[in-house]
Amino acid sequence: MTWPRSRAERVRHVARRVRWYVREFTGESAYERYVAHATAGDPAGQVMTRRAFERSRTDAREADPREGFRCC
Repeated sequence: MTWPRSRAERVRHVARRVRWYVREFTGESAYERYVAHATAGDPAGQVMTRRAFERSRTDAREADPREGFRCC
């Protein structure tokens, strides 16, 4: 990988990388991956809304006994 030449390009490059990492770490990009996966198999198929997707993720996480007890 070659680094961008100017200082501004390097700052933008690092900022993009940090943004990517934060989005992956927080799960923010999970919906975009879901949409890409859902439309790859059936472009005309119905895709959950972001709200429904997040609700589904939360329900699945809370139903998993390996996650332990969640009080609140």
